[in-house]
Amino acid sequence: MILPIIGYGDPVLRKVGAEITPDYPNLKEIIANMYDTMYNAYGVGLAAPQVGMPIRLFVIDTTPFSDDEDLSEADQKKMNGFKRTFINATILKEEGEEWSFNEGCLSIPDVREDVYRNPVVTIEYCEEDFVMKTEVFDGLIARVIQHEYDHIEGILFTDKISSLKKRLIQKKLKNITEGKTFQEYRMKFFGKKGR
Repeated sequence: MILPIIGYGDPVLRKVGAEITPDYPNLKEIIANMYDTMYNAYGVGLAAPQVGMPIRLFVIDTTPFSDDEDLSEADQKKMNGFKRTFINATILKEEGEEWSFNEGCLSIPDVREDVYRNPVVTIEYCEEDFVMKTEVFDGLIARVIQHEYDHIEGILFTDKISSLKKRLIQKKLKNITEGKTFQEYRMKFFGKKGR
């Protein structure tokens, strides 16, 4: 089932997600719905707060990046079919020299900005089987993980840009909060009248 994506300005996007247990109600259905919602919006990642649930859960499928002609053939192969569910994730380390990439977010439509992040991330998490694992990721996969991880920490990519750039996008952010934006996917806006 496709869920509405929560727009910028909603307090749920600022909450630190709570850890969940294997008996969390309807977890398999929630995860399936999150993948459906992400694919419907042509995203590569989606965190539970973005669909109104302040829990430590996010899903990623970087396959769309495998068509990016700016990437090396090796990176395209790495992106193709990388699909993962992250439950109760904790980033243990972020390493390497920060690099810039133009990021966007399904909760902040029509806003894209360059964000600096570390190229290598070590993360501890559970997949759907709730077996804890620790893995190291790099490149664009690490970036998508860091972006979605920020969501479960109550952080948005717009928090990582300069104050000048924030001022320049202020009107767009206000419009999103008020629901004055149109997307081809379902959204729910905090400040829209008749919500």
